[in-house]
Amino acid sequence: MRKPLVAAVFALALAGAGAAPAVAAGAPAADPADRATRPAQAAPASVGKVAVADKDTITSTVNDLVTSATATVGRITQPSAQAVNFAGTVSLSNCSGSVVRMPASADNDPALVMTNGHCLESGFPAAGQVIVDQASSRTFGLLNSAGTRVATLRASKLSYGTMTDTDVALYQLTSTYAQIKSSYGIDALTLNDTHPTAGTAISVVSGYWKRIYSCNVDGFAYRLKEGDWTWKDSVRYTSACNTIGGTSGSPVVDDATGKVVAVNNTGNEDGERCTVNNPCEVDASGNVTVRQGINYAQETYQIPACFGVGNKLDLSRSGCVLPKP
Repeated sequence: MRKPLVAAVFALALAGAGAAPAVAAGAPAADPADRATRPAQAAPASVGKVAVADKDTITSTVNDLVTSATATVGRITQPSAQAVNFAGTVSLSNCSGSVVRMPASADNDPALVMTNGHCLESGFPAAGQVIVDQASSRTFGLLNSAGTRVATLRASKLSYGTMTDTDVALYQLTSTYAQIKSSYGIDALTLNDTHPTAGTAISVVSGYWKRIYSCNVDGFAYRLKEGDWTWKDSVRYTSACNTIGGTSGSPVVDDATGKVVAVNNTGNEDGERCTVNNPCEVDASGNVTVRQGINYAQETYQIPACFGVGNKLDLSRSGCVLPKP
C-alpha cells in the first residue's frame, strides 16, 4: 500500500533517480515511502500508498527533493499536458482521494469521497472486515483543476470501508454535489459502471502530491494477495505508472471518457512473494506470479449497483457484489 513516510522522502531524494518507492498505492504499507505505521494494528503499517504525516508538516525543501526524485520513478506529468486534471480530487492527511458520484446520482444528493480502505483514520480493516455507516467527521482538501486547494470538505459518516475483495472507502459528506458546484465550480468525478478494458490509456491523479501518472491498463490479476489481504480482479498498470507513497486512494481515470475506472492501491516493491508491500498475482489454477516494480488498482465499476436513491448504501440491491459485514 502507498503510505509514504517523511523519512522515506529524504531517502528517495538522497538515493537519486534509481531509488524505488517504499509503498504501494493501497495495500499494506511497510516501505518508507508508502506505508504509515499503526502500532495498534496487527497488520503491518505500510499497507497501501498513504502519506504518514500531514502534508503541512513536510517542508518545501522536501517537496522539491521529492519532485525531482519522482520524475525518475514514473511518467509524471503536469495537468497542462493532460486532458485529465485535478478538479474534484482531494487530499487526505496521508492519502489521496476524489469526490465521486454514481451514474444515477442527483445533484442534490449528499456527495461522496472515495479513497482506499487502508486509508481509514481508524487503521487497516482486518481481512474479512467490512465497515458500514460509521460516524465520521473527517476532512478533505478539495482541489481545482490546477491542483490548488480551494475548500475543506467534511464527512458526516463513513458509508463503506473494507480491504476484503477490494480496497475502498466511501465517505458521505455534509455537502451536496450542487453545493460544491455552486460554491467552487467543481464537478464530481463519475464512476464508470462497466468493467475496464486492457490497453486503455489512464491517469492516476494524486491529490496528496498533486501529481498525475500516465500509463495504460496492462491487464488484470485474477487474485492479488498481499499479506493477510486478497483482492479480486485487480487492475495492473504498465510500468510507467510507478506510483509512490501518498498516492493511495487516487482515482484512476479513463483518459478518453474522464470517468473513474479504479482506485489506486498497491505495488510490488522488493520482488518478494505475497508479503506486505509486495503483492503477488494468483491465477485461477493457483499459480503465483511476482512482478517487481509493477503497481495495481482496484476496480470500481461494481460500486454503483450498491448505492440507491439519495446515494444511500444498500448492499442488498440487485447486482451489488461488494462484501457485506
